[in-house]
Amino acid sequence: MLMNQYFQKVNKLMEKIRNTQTENIRKAAAIIVESIEQGGTVHIFDTGHLINSEMVGRAGGLMLMKALNYHFNVDNKYKERDNRGKNTSLEGLAGYVLGSSNVIPGDVLIIGSVSGKTVRPVDIALAARELGVKVIALTSLEYSSSLKSEHSCGKRLFELADLVLDNCAPAGDAMVEVEGLDVNICPASGMAAAYIMWALNAELVSQMMQKGMTPSVYMSINKPEGFKYNEEVRKQFMEKGY
Repeated sequence: MLMNQYFQKVNKLMEKIRNTQTENIRKAAAIIVESIEQGGTVHIFDTGHLINSEMVGRAGGLMLMKALNYHFNVDNKYKERDNRGKNTSLEGLAGYVLGSSNVIPGDVLIIGSVSGKTVRPVDIALAARELGVKVIALTSLEYSSSLKSEHSCGKRLFELADLVLDNCAPAGDAMVEVEGLDVNICPASGMAAAYIMWALNAELVSQMMQKGMTPSVYMSINKPEGFKYNEEVRKQFMEKGY
Protein backbone atom coordinates (compact mmCIF):
# COMPACT_ATOMS: atom_id res chain seq x y z
CA MET A 1 0.00 0.00 0.00
CA LEU A 2 1.17 3.51 -0.76
CA MET A 3 0.42 4.60 2.79
CA ASN A 4 2.81 2.01 4.18
CA GLN A 5 5.47 3.08 1.69
CA TYR A 6 5.00 6.63 2.91
CA PHE A 7 5.38 5.59 6.55
CA GLN A 8 8.60 3.78 5.67
CA LYS A 9 9.96 6.78 3.78
CA VAL A 10 9.15 9.08 6.69
CA ASN A 11 10.90 6.78 9.17
CA LYS A 12 14.04 6.74 7.00
CA LEU A 13 13.88 10.51 6.55
CA MET A 14 13.67 11.20 10.29
CA GLU A 15 16.44 8.71 10.99
CA LYS A 16 18.68 10.42 8.44
CA ILE A 17 17.97 13.81 10.01
CA ARG A 18 18.87 12.49 13.47
CA ASN A 19 22.06 10.88 12.17
CA THR A 20 23.28 13.84 10.12
CA GLN A 21 21.82 17.04 11.57
CA THR A 22 22.05 16.69 15.35
CA GLU A 23 25.39 18.48 15.63
CA ASN A 24 24.32 21.35 13.39
CA ILE A 25 21.09 21.72 15.38
CA ARG A 26 23.23 22.11 18.51
CA LYS A 27 25.38 24.67 16.73
CA ALA A 28 22.31 26.58 15.54
CA ALA A 29 20.99 26.73 19.10
CA ALA A 30 24.36 28.02 20.31
CA ILE A 31 24.32 30.77 17.66
CA ILE A 32 20.86 31.84 18.82
CA VAL A 33 21.78 31.78 22.51
CA GLU A 34 24.84 33.93 21.81
CA SER A 35 22.62 36.39 19.94
CA ILE A 36 19.96 36.71 22.63
CA GLU A 37 22.59 37.05 25.35
CA GLN A 38 23.65 40.21 23.52
CA GLY A 39 20.10 41.51 23.07
CA GLY A 40 19.37 39.91 19.70
CA THR A 41 16.38 37.89 18.57
CA VAL A 42 15.35 35.30 15.97
CA HIS A 43 13.45 35.93 12.75
CA ILE A 44 12.05 33.26 10.42
CA PHE A 45 11.70 33.87 6.69
CA ASP A 46 10.14 30.99 4.79
CA THR A 47 9.31 30.79 1.11
CA GLY A 48 5.85 29.42 1.76
CA HIS A 49 5.99 25.77 2.78
CA LEU A 50 5.56 25.58 6.53
CA ILE A 51 7.84 26.99 9.20
CA ASN A 52 6.56 30.58 9.36
CA SER A 53 3.20 29.32 10.58
CA GLU A 54 4.41 26.19 12.38
CA MET A 55 6.92 27.87 14.65
CA VAL A 56 5.21 31.15 15.56
CA GLY A 57 2.58 31.53 18.27
CA ARG A 58 2.19 27.80 18.93
CA ALA A 59 1.50 26.21 22.30
CA GLY A 60 4.82 24.90 23.57
CA GLY A 61 6.67 27.22 21.21
CA LEU A 62 8.98 30.11 22.03
CA MET A 63 7.87 33.73 21.97
CA LEU A 64 11.39 34.39 20.74
CA MET A 65 10.54 33.07 17.26
CA LYS A 66 9.10 35.83 15.06
CA ALA A 67 8.05 35.60 11.41
CA LEU A 68 9.44 38.00 8.83
CA ASN A 69 7.11 38.56 5.88
CA TYR A 70 6.85 41.10 3.11
CA HIS A 71 4.45 41.60 0.22
CA PHE A 72 4.86 43.48 -3.02
CA ASN A 73 1.90 44.04 -5.33
CA VAL A 74 1.43 46.08 -8.46
CA ASP A 75 -2.16 47.08 -9.21
CA ASN A 76 -2.42 48.26 -12.81
CA LYS A 77 -5.63 47.15 -14.49
CA TYR A 78 -5.31 47.16 -18.24
CA LYS A 79 -5.80 44.83 -21.15
CA GLU A 80 -3.51 41.82 -21.16
CA ARG A 81 -0.02 42.40 -22.53
CA ASP A 82 2.85 40.08 -23.25
CA ASN A 83 5.36 40.88 -20.49
CA ARG A 84 7.73 38.03 -21.27
CA GLY A 85 11.34 39.06 -21.04
CA LYS A 86 10.77 41.77 -18.44
CA ASN A 87 12.98 41.59 -15.36
CA THR A 88 10.64 41.02 -12.41
CA SER A 89 13.14 39.25 -10.13
CA LEU A 90 13.11 42.12 -7.58
CA GLU A 91 16.80 41.66 -6.80
CA GLY A 92 17.85 44.18 -4.19
CA LEU A 93 14.40 44.52 -2.64
CA ALA A 94 15.53 42.50 0.39
CA GLY A 95 17.84 45.32 1.44
CA TYR A 96 14.87 47.65 1.63
CA VAL A 97 12.81 44.99 3.43
CA LEU A 98 15.40 44.49 6.16
CA GLY A 99 15.95 48.23 6.44
CA SER A 100 12.21 48.68 7.02
CA SER A 101 11.95 45.76 9.45
CA ASN A 102 12.90 45.24 13.09
CA VAL A 103 15.89 43.09 12.11
CA ILE A 104 19.13 44.58 13.45
CA PRO A 105 22.82 43.59 13.42
CA GLY A 106 23.47 40.69 15.78
CA ASP A 107 20.06 39.09 15.22
CA VAL A 108 19.60 35.62 13.72
CA LEU A 109 17.60 35.02 10.53
CA ILE A 110 16.44 31.49 9.73
CA ILE A 111 15.68 31.21 6.02
CA GLY A 112 13.66 28.26 4.75
CA SER A 113 13.84 27.30 1.08
CA VAL A 114 13.81 23.72 -0.18
CA SER A 115 15.56 24.44 -3.47
CA GLY A 116 17.51 27.44 -2.23
CA LYS A 117 17.91 28.74 -5.78
CA THR A 118 15.23 31.40 -6.20
CA VAL A 119 15.79 35.13 -5.93
CA ARG A 120 13.88 35.86 -2.70
CA PRO A 121 15.77 33.61 -0.24
CA VAL A 122 19.13 34.29 -1.88
CA ASP A 123 18.55 38.03 -1.94
CA ILE A 124 17.49 38.21 1.69
CA ALA A 125 20.46 36.07 2.74
CA LEU A 126 22.80 38.49 0.97
CA ALA A 127 21.13 41.50 2.58
CA ALA A 128 21.19 39.89 6.03
CA ARG A 129 24.89 39.08 5.82
CA GLU A 130 25.62 42.65 4.73
CA LEU A 131 23.63 43.94 7.71
CA GLY A 132 25.57 41.79 10.17
CA VAL A 133 22.82 39.25 10.81
CA LYS A 134 23.65 35.57 11.29
CA VAL A 135 21.97 33.42 8.63
CA ILE A 136 20.82 29.86 9.29
CA ALA A 137 19.59 28.12 6.15
CA LEU A 138 17.00 25.34 6.24
CA THR A 139 17.22 23.71 2.83
CA SER A 140 17.80 20.46 0.94
CA LEU A 141 21.49 20.10 0.13
CA GLU A 142 20.90 17.21 -2.28
CA TYR A 143 18.21 19.09 -4.19
CA SER A 144 19.81 22.54 -4.12
CA SER A 145 23.22 21.24 -5.17
CA SER A 146 21.70 19.94 -8.40
CA LEU A 147 20.15 23.29 -9.33
CA LYS A 148 21.43 26.56 -10.75
CA SER A 149 20.86 29.80 -8.87
CA GLU A 150 18.34 32.22 -10.35
CA HIS A 151 20.05 35.17 -8.62
CA SER A 152 22.65 37.17 -10.51
CA CYS A 153 25.21 36.47 -7.75
CA GLY A 154 25.23 32.84 -8.87
CA LYS A 155 24.94 31.56 -5.29
CA ARG A 156 22.38 29.29 -3.72
CA LEU A 157 21.10 29.73 -0.18
CA PHE A 158 23.32 27.06 1.36
CA GLU A 159 26.38 28.85 -0.05
CA LEU A 160 25.49 32.09 1.75
CA ALA A 161 24.55 30.81 5.20
CA ASP A 162 26.61 30.87 8.38
CA LEU A 163 25.13 27.46 9.16
CA VAL A 164 23.06 24.98 7.12
CA LEU A 165 20.33 22.70 8.45
CA ASP A 166 19.75 20.06 5.77
CA ASN A 167 16.14 18.87 5.63
CA CYS A 168 17.41 15.78 3.78
CA ALA A 169 14.65 15.98 1.19
CA PRO A 170 15.48 14.22 -2.10
CA ALA A 171 15.82 16.03 -5.40
CA GLY A 172 12.27 16.82 -6.50
CA ASP A 173 11.12 16.62 -2.84
CA ALA A 174 8.37 13.99 -3.33
CA MET A 175 9.27 10.59 -1.86
CA VAL A 176 6.81 7.91 -2.94
CA GLU A 177 6.83 6.33 -6.40
CA VAL A 178 3.44 5.38 -7.83
CA GLU A 179 3.06 2.89 -10.64
CA GLY A 180 1.20 4.54 -13.50
CA LEU A 181 2.15 8.09 -12.48
CA ASP A 182 4.98 10.08 -14.01
CA VAL A 183 5.69 11.93 -10.77
CA ASN A 184 6.25 10.93 -7.15
CA ILE A 185 3.86 11.93 -4.38
CA CYS A 186 4.22 13.04 -0.73
CA PRO A 187 6.94 15.70 -0.31
CA ALA A 188 9.54 15.33 2.42
CA SER A 189 10.46 18.92 3.11
CA GLY A 190 7.48 20.14 5.14
CA MET A 191 7.56 17.57 7.89
CA ALA A 192 11.35 17.50 7.81
CA ALA A 193 11.46 21.24 8.40
CA ALA A 194 9.03 21.00 11.31
CA TYR A 195 10.97 18.07 12.80
CA ILE A 196 14.25 19.98 12.61
CA MET A 197 12.81 23.24 13.90
CA TRP A 198 11.12 21.68 16.92
CA ALA A 199 14.34 19.81 17.67
CA LEU A 200 16.11 23.17 17.46
CA ASN A 201 13.58 24.64 19.89
CA ALA A 202 14.16 21.78 22.32
CA GLU A 203 17.94 22.18 22.13
CA LEU A 204 17.61 25.95 22.44
CA VAL A 205 15.54 25.62 25.62
CA SER A 206 18.09 23.14 26.98
CA GLN A 207 21.03 25.46 26.36
CA MET A 208 19.17 28.48 27.74
CA MET A 209 18.18 26.68 30.93
CA GLN A 210 21.78 25.58 31.45
CA LYS A 211 22.73 29.27 31.42
CA GLY A 212 19.96 30.23 33.83
CA MET A 213 17.89 31.85 31.07
CA THR A 214 14.21 30.93 31.44
CA PRO A 215 12.57 31.14 28.00
CA SER A 216 9.11 32.57 27.41
CA VAL A 217 6.92 29.73 26.16
CA TYR A 218 3.33 29.86 24.94
CA MET A 219 0.69 27.92 26.86
CA SER A 220 -2.32 26.64 24.95
CA ILE A 221 -5.11 29.23 25.05
CA ASN A 222 -7.54 26.32 25.21
CA LYS A 223 -6.48 25.71 28.81
CA PRO A 224 -8.55 27.76 31.29
CA GLU A 225 -5.51 29.72 32.46
CA GLY A 226 -3.88 29.90 29.03
CA PHE A 227 -4.79 33.43 27.97
CA LYS A 228 -3.86 35.05 31.29
CA TYR A 229 -0.65 33.05 31.51
CA ASN A 230 0.45 34.11 28.02
CA GLU A 231 -0.27 37.75 28.77
CA GLU A 232 1.96 37.65 31.85
CA VAL A 233 4.74 35.76 30.08
CA ARG A 234 4.54 38.16 27.13
CA LYS A 235 5.26 41.06 29.48
CA GLN A 236 8.32 39.21 30.75
CA PHE A 237 9.39 38.53 27.17
CA MET A 238 9.15 42.21 26.26
CA GLU A 239 11.32 43.10 29.24
CA LYS A 240 14.08 40.51 28.89
CA GLY A 241 13.88 39.73 25.16
CA TYR A 242 13.55 35.96 25.46
